[in-house]
Amino acid sequence: MSKSNQPKKKVVVTTSAAKPATPAVSSRARAAVVRQDLIFGKNTYMWMLIGVGLIFVGMILMSGGAMPSPEVWDDNIIYSFRRTVLAPVLILAGLGVEIYAIFKR
Repeated sequence: MSKSNQPKKKVVVTTSAAKPATPAVSSRARAAVVRQDLIFGKNTYMWMLIGVGLIFVGMILMSGGAMPSPEVWDDNIIYSFRRTVLAPVLILAGLGVEIYAIFKR
């Protein structure tokens, strides 16, 4: 075939960029997308902070235990009421408050 017998190719020129197709969204769905509520309220976050505070105080009370003299072992410093009873009770109370705050609705 010769070049004169071949049909010419059509060239299409556009002047503006085509917009991508957007799915149709109802006004109700659009309102639901715009308004997103938080899972927890202000009161729940306050309870969570109280629980974290109790856990933190329990950890602080449990820390320490340095001996005044390296040659002397004092059981009263290591196994005191503060470290064996009070601090673990505060930590467990903090965990209980956290569980309460999460499940409270």
